[in-house]
Amino acid sequence: MRIAWRCALCLLFCALAWSASKYAGWLEHVPDSDRHRANPYSGQTDAVAAGSRLFSDHCAKCHGQDALGSKKKPSLRTPEVQQASDGEIFWLLRNGDLRHGMPSWSAIPEPSRWQIITYVKSLGVNLQGSAR
Repeated sequence: MRIAWRCALCLLFCALAWSASKYAGWLEHVPDSDRHRANPYSGQTDAVAAGSRLFSDHCAKCHGQDALGSKKKPSLRTPEVQQASDGEIFWLLRNGDLRHGMPSWSAIPEPSRWQIITYVKSLGVNLQGSAR
């Protein structure tokens, strides 16, 4: 029985790793100039609150109110997203990744995009929901 549990856990871990890696390909396209951009709202509680409202309006439809994703859309609470720089995420919001269903949100004003990032980063990592 222990061997079966170990195999099941191993398969689950592999599935999580594969799922997270298939969405992380966008990171390699981010130019250094964008990668190192600083978020002017980082850590500001007002920005977290504003970002939460913006997230609900623009992002929750695909990524869920809890940002844990769905079967087809990734969790934003994985280590890959939470450890990405704010500049990398800003680049993704501006440019999108249509191959994976992520639209460009360049029409959203720049300060609002930074607030969304501040909110998403405030959520932290949650591995339980990343395999939905």
